[in-house]
Amino acid sequence: MKKSYLSETVQSIQPSGIRKFFDLAATMEGVISLGVGEPDFVTAWNVREASIMSLEQGLTSYTANAGLISLRKELSHYLYKRFHINYSPEEELIITVGGSQALDLAFRAILNSGDEVIIPEPCFVAYGALTTLAGGVPVYLSTTAEKKISKQILLIFAQS
Repeated sequence: MKKSYLSETVQSIQPSGIRKFFDLAATMEGVISLGVGEPDFVTAWNVREASIMSLEQGLTSYTANAGLISLRKELSHYLYKRFHINYSPEEELIITVGGSQALDLAFRAILNSGDEVIIPEPCFVAYGALTTLAGGVPVYLSTTAEKKISKQILLIFAQS
């Protein structure tokens, strides 16, 4: 058997059912992807134009670990204007490349080994793996439109 250089934690994470489906669909011609998070539209022109301008201006180097301060300031302003909440762009906001990275960083920052994380299902397929990678233990809770998570349900979970 070939030696694996992956950690036992990584090896314990099984591919999600949707990932297996995507891998199978990729082997077939004429299949239309209905994949999670896959946009079915072209990126808006103003976003593409801003990207082009950044390249032309040579803004291609690494940013601060928390992201561009100008972007964090804009985000802080937006959050206040839209939701009336204040966050310090210097101390309380970070910019990530996407939601999975944000969750990974947050989980690694707050979870201790063995902490249980309640994950309502159906859910985004990465929640369990991100929890495991951060040392937590995913605890799945099946939900429906009629069977929602409530304070009472969480208290029952906490007592068990």
